[in-house]
Amino acid sequence: MNNGDVSQGRRRFLIGATSVVGGVGVVGAAVPFVASWNPSAKAEAAGAPVTVNVSKLELGQQMTVEWRGKPVWIIRRTEEMNSNIHALDDFVKDPLSKEAKQPAYIEGELRAIKDDYAVLVGICTHLGCSPKFRPEVAPADLGEDWLGGFYCACHGSHYDLAGRVYPSQPAPTNLQVPPYRYDDEFTITVGLDPEGAA
Repeated sequence: MNNGDVSQGRRRFLIGATSVVGGVGVVGAAVPFVASWNPSAKAEAAGAPVTVNVSKLELGQQMTVEWRGKPVWIIRRTEEMNSNIHALDDFVKDPLSKEAKQPAYIEGELRAIKDDYAVLVGICTHLGCSPKFRPEVAPADLGEDWLGGFYCACHGSHYDLAGRVYPSQPAPTNLQVPPYRYDDEFTITVGLDPEGAA
């Protein structure tokens, strides 16, 4: 074997090995660099808006999205549910939500931009538990006067289907309504106000 052949073989091997190691290094550096372009968990927790399509949400059903580390419920209400909310105006603590946390553009008993969709932060205003969605009317465990709503099993607070708390409950105020807007008929963005809202 010729010495020149051995040197050429070594040279090719070293060039190939160096290229592979260099390529791995470039990929290893690129992955965290590209990942750094995504919003951090801290930025998302600070309030990055969440966009959701509600076109497949059935009447009377609830879906949950996460915004600022909190569950946000979107409930597609039926006409009967909305009638039941109005029927409870004299039985809830704050029917017009004068003491509740909600944007200024949310008005009235239904507490929504569009009557058929409720958007509520799913955290009890007492000690931060997450109430259960109980849309059924007069279940045995909640009584014959129950017209649907939310029940917090932690300490027994009751809310109607607009998130309004009943009097004499541990929860002091109605459920919070987050800022939200409709981007189109079936797309809701939680965390952004409608255009032109003060």
